[in-house]
Amino acid sequence: MKKLVLVVIDAMKPEMLDRAIAAGRAPALARIAQEGVYVNDVVAAFPSVTPVCAATITTGVGPDQHLIPSMNWYHRFEERYIEYGSSFSATRQFGVVRSLTDTVYRMNAEHLSNDTPTIFESLDDQGLRTAGTTYLIYRGRHQHDVAQESALARVVTSTLFRRTIFGPQELFYADLYASRRTGCRGQLGLPGVRDQHTGCVGSYLVEHDLFDFMLFSLPDNDAWSHKNGPQAQVTSIAAADRQLERLMHAGGGPDRFLEDHAVVVTSDHSQALVEERIRLDLALADFHVATPSASASLGAELALSPSQRSAMIYVLDPERRDELVGRVVAAVAELEGVDLTMWLRGEGRGTEAVVRAPGGAELRFAPGGELSDLRGERWSLEGDLTVLAARVEDGRLLCPDYPDALTRIWSALGCENAGDVLLSAAPGYEFVDWGGAAHVGGGSHGSLHRSDSLGALLWCGTGPGSRDAREQWSLRDVTPMIRAHFSQP
Repeated sequence: MKKLVLVVIDAMKPEMLDRAIAAGRAPALARIAQEGVYVNDVVAAFPSVTPVCAATITTGVGPDQHLIPSMNWYHRFEERYIEYGSSFSATRQFGVVRSLTDTVYRMNAEHLSNDTPTIFESLDDQGLRTAGTTYLIYRGRHQHDVAQESALARVVTSTLFRRTIFGPQELFYADLYASRRTGCRGQLGLPGVRDQHTGCVGSYLVEHDLFDFMLFSLPDNDAWSHKNGPQAQVTSIAAADRQLERLMHAGGGPDRFLEDHAVVVTSDHSQALVEERIRLDLALADFHVATPSASASLGAELALSPSQRSAMIYVLDPERRDELVGRVVAAVAELEGVDLTMWLRGEGRGTEAVVRAPGGAELRFAPGGELSDLRGERWSLEGDLTVLAARVEDGRLLCPDYPDALTRIWSALGCENAGDVLLSAAPGYEFVDWGGAAHVGGGSHGSLHRSDSLGALLWCGTGPGSRDAREQWSLRDVTPMIRAHFSQP
């Protein structure tokens, strides 16, 4: 059985991958595409932000099951916001230590559902050797103490990061955790250094034959695209490809490496150009909104969670839910830049999702029914199909502008940690975060729209022999493919 490497290139846009390959700047990725299968429209989770998509990649399920709802969300039980790092200014608003604690520790130990095993846990349970470089989702069966390899790590782990965590057998997380001494330095996960740290650690693991499965995380493409726009990705994809080449050379060169290793490469989402800001706080200024300050949030009606090109609104008074949802929907109805407004209506078996477009047109749907989507899921629909620019052909729902729309919306709304009202931004727009930041002039992601929801998926040495094995590929297919490779049902 071949060892398997899962390569996650954050925010890799298929069009930019095609350009990088055509320009000869991504030879490793070109080799995988040439010898394997290339899907240029794999569908992200919704909201299409990194924590949600990372959880979907590593569990094979959507947010209604893995329970990671967004980049910023409101913890109803703890009555506070969770901030995973929308921007440094947003992190400062909620407290740097608290935000880092939520991201590094609590996301895996508490927020991620215990009912949905990660790919690390599944393969650990089979007795396989698992490994992972710095990635938001790392939960496995092996215990790890904080690292003491570098002076910087010793300073940080003696003051801020002291907890024991559970991860794959070989875990390397931004100098904070290192299951063995490799000589690799990650500068605590600073952008621009993270890919090189992954390449260094991954090469060491290949050279010393220390894994059967490794998650090889290359996140710097996302930060580069946020700053320079998705049209600049050829440079950052080429940089990611160099680390993949480095991995192959550690295994004896591309030919020998691919003889011994299967490879799956995926984006977690894409990116779209941002030209305008959306100020959700101003649109809802007439409500009492919870703030980062707990004392100032007593008696708040709403909590607002902007997360790049998506946003969630929480109703904090359950007895007034219907009233407040109605007022919120009316308040954002004509807010420039809001493309879709989504919420659940009804109770129990009568629950349906409602999607509203600017101008008031609505589409309502629920699972079950005579209409099928491209992944074979069946739905009942009422209302205006133009809300999702959809059409029905031969009993099938086609939504090219909002791929896998119904499943993604239903899963997002069904997450117990999600808001009562979800918003998706129109192309060119982004919600201003709690720190006042937006990526105007650069790129961003998070929406239901195809522009930032369609990524790249490649595999070689494993998986189906053709992309035609599925009519529509999703991030939910990555973990099942890996499990199948190792013959796990």
